Formats: sequence, structure tokens, C-alpha cells
Amino acid sequence: MRKALRGFLSLAILIGTVSATGASAGAATAAEPTAFRSTAGSDSGTSTDIKDRILAIPGMSLIEEKPYAGYRYFVLEYTQPIDHRHPSKGTFQQRITLLHKDTSRPTVFYTSGYNVSTNPSRSEPTRIIDGNQVSLEYRFFTPSRPAPADWSKLDIWQAASDQHRVFTALKQIYTKNWLTTGGSKGGMTATYFERFYPEDMDGVVAYVAPNDVVNKEDSAYDRFFGHVGTKECRDKLNGVQREALIRREPLEKKYEEYAAENGYTFNTVGSLDRAYEAVVMDYVWAFWQYSLLSDCDTIPADAKTAPDQAIWDSIDSISGFSAYADQGLERYTPYYYQAGTQLGSPDIEQPWLGKLSRYGYQPPRTFVPRSIPMKFQPSVMRDVDNWVKHHANHMLYVYGENDPWGAERFRLGAGARDSYVMTVAGGNHGSNVAGLADDDKAKATAAILRWAGVAPAAVQEDPAKAKPLAKFDERLDKRDVTNERGLRP
Repeated sequence: MRKALRGFLSLAILIGTVSATGASAGAATAAEPTAFRSTAGSDSGTSTDIKDRILAIPGMSLIEEKPYAGYRYFVLEYTQPIDHRHPSKGTFQQRITLLHKDTSRPTVFYTSGYNVSTNPSRSEPTRIIDGNQVSLEYRFFTPSRPAPADWSKLDIWQAASDQHRVFTALKQIYTKNWLTTGGSKGGMTATYFERFYPEDMDGVVAYVAPNDVVNKEDSAYDRFFGHVGTKECRDKLNGVQREALIRREPLEKKYEEYAAENGYTFNTVGSLDRAYEAVVMDYVWAFWQYSLLSDCDTIPADAKTAPDQAIWDSIDSISGFSAYADQGLERYTPYYYQAGTQLGSPDIEQPWLGKLSRYGYQPPRTFVPRSIPMKFQPSVMRDVDNWVKHHANHMLYVYGENDPWGAERFRLGAGARDSYVMTVAGGNHGSNVAGLADDDKAKATAAILRWAGVAPAAVQEDPAKAKPLAKFDERLDKRDVTNERGLRP
């Protein structure tokens, strides 16, 4: 959806322009990366500083290094071909971050599917295996966007090929096992990478990854919203959403004032009225995506008698009235483009609204500038779904019971090997291995350790003894899902 269509990760952006390669050198690196020969796999086995080893990779340049105790943390740029099928037709700079622990440790390849954060952090698998972490910005999210932008080169195969080239370049330094991971669109990205390059990774850990196989068939979402949580909570949410549409005139006046104060415009969606309704239509989905059943206490108990300000505040705190302004949409144009060309996007009936909606769930095309052409490719997700069912190997999917995105999820077929789909009871879009029931948590942790090649002997004998190898670090490991608003996955 749009707030579902609006984003899994809210990431800091630091734009660097340092580059060690010119256009001709970049074009030379567009095919398979040149091998960088190291004399040893571990840091202690060579006198060459790890930064120098990384920067010796053709096409790799440093934006900055940030200190963090126990690690080296690098923000980098890497020269990539705009079109991996025709690497001679130009290049662009793609941002990468690298949380370096030791080349003797395994490495996690993390993707959010959006921008890359330039502050040190660890994904859950990185903590579990006590390893290194490489994070990649998804192509076409600024500043990792070709200029001029040929949007036809934004697809899941091109993005998987970006990952493959980065892995191929860094594997020659980080020679131990590799896992790929990501949440939501990042989990989708990890899955697509495995589908197209199944020999690269030793395991996949995909969190809350949607799987919209047939874009026009969304009844699974309607069934989900018919039973999620409790009837009392559903009724409260539905009541606030209805009132927001019933009181459209006074609340849109407030919206006009809000937009004027903040300099918001609505050229992409076409009008303030369309943007207002899009925010309101996201309300129920957004609540279950990012809140818990216990948060129902924060919803106005009797929407019909609640003042306008209470309705406004509830909608704004959950859906966000800035979401569909041009200024809120611009950063996410690549996502909406992909949703409208390959990924698909959900739709729900919301019968409790009756005829109050003027536009229904507006499709991704509404949120992409008309100057960018779009055509949906229905076979792409069917191909990925079929591949996972029949070829999944060393793949773990974790979902939240109360997360709308899990209504259409990846499922394993008879061809899957050593792969799992697990669900966090009562979980939302922030669900992870730590939130699983004890038996599933131990099984998942043991599998991650095993795939990374670092499972202790005790865990190999008894998976119930599995636990993360690294201690929790509040700065590195704490993720505030409430700051990641968006009905994008």
C-alpha cells in the first residue's frame, strides 16, 4: 500500500562525491570485477591495512571512515554499469558501507531495498554470527542514480547484478561464508539476489518479505483485515478512518494550512484532495504494520464524538500527512516505479467505508511523475515465487502474525531444502528472530550459525543451545521501527 507503498526503512542520507575513477576507468569495471589478490584471508596475516585492500579494488573509492569501537566502518562508492547486459553503455556510482570486524569472520550482505544508512549499525544476522557487514544502496535511490536516469534499467535483475558484482569484488578479501539479509523490501531484495545468483550466498535471512504473486488478486489482505487483532480494536480503527472521510471538508482546511506552513505541494498526485484521501486510506494498514494490539488504547474510543483535532492527530501519527506531498514522495519514486512495473502493490476493499472513498486505493502510477513511463510485467513475481518453492536452499523467512504484509508471503514447496518460514506471534513489521517462540528462535539461530560456518560444537549437537555470538550493542543493534513509517514494504 502506499504507506505500505511508503517504505520499510527510514535512513540517514550522506551524499559523498569522492571518486577515484573517471568515466573511462568506470566503464572498464562494468563487466565482472577484476580480481584483487590478497596474501592471506585474515587481518593478522598481512601487513596491508584493510582500507588499502578495499580501495585496491578497481572502481572502489572512499567517502569517509567513521570510528566505532571494535570495528572499522567505511562509507564507500563503487562504479557500477547502468546496464549489466551492456556494461559499455555507461556507469554510475553506488554507495556501499562496510562494517569491518575481521576477514577471518563471515560476512553479512545487508540490503534495505532503499537508501543505505551511513551510520554504523548491525543487522540481526550480523550480531548472531559476530561478523562483518556490507550494506548496499539500491540503484536509483539518490545519490546512487545514473544521470540521466533510464528508468527501464531499474528492475530486480539489474539490482541483483549490482549485488553480485559487489560480492565478487569483496569475496576476495572476505573469504569466509556470506549470508544475505534484509527486511521487507530488503527481504525481497535478498530473495531476488538468491534467485538470480544462487551460488553466491551460503544462506538467506529474509524478514517480513511480501510476495505479491498475482497483482490483481488481493483477497488475502481482505481476509487478514477481517480477523487481525480483536473486533474492539478493528472497530475503533475503522471508526476513526470513517470520520476522517466524513469530516473531509474541515480536516482538508487544516491540511491546506499544514501544507502551506511546510511548503508542501501536490503536483505528482494531482491534488490535495487525492493526497488527503491516500493518507486516510492507509490508516488501518499503517496501524497494524507498525503498532501492536496493545497500542489500540491510543486510538480514540468513540470516533463519532471525538473532536476534529483528535481525528487529525490519530491519522497523522499513524499514516503521516506529509506522505503524499511531492516532498514526501520524491525520495521513494524508485519504489513506486518498481511496485508499478514488477513488484506489485496491494489493494483492500475496506467495506466499512461504504461510499465515502472517492478514489479507492490509488495505484503506484499515481505516485510517480508522469514523465516516467511504466508498464507492469506480471510474470516477474510468478517466476520468483516458483523458484523459491522449488529451489529454496538455506533460506529463512520470518513474518509477524499481525503484519499486513505477511498476508501474501513466501511459502516453501517440496523442492525446498534446509529452509524455513516462521511467524512471530502478535508481531508487526519489525518482527525478527529474537521475537520468535523459544523453539523456533533456537532453530533459526542455529541455522544462521550453521550456514555462516560458525556454529559452536555444542550448537551442532543441540540446536536448542544456539544464541548470538556477539553481545547486544544498543547503538549498533537497536532499531526503532516507529521511525520507519510508510506503507511501502
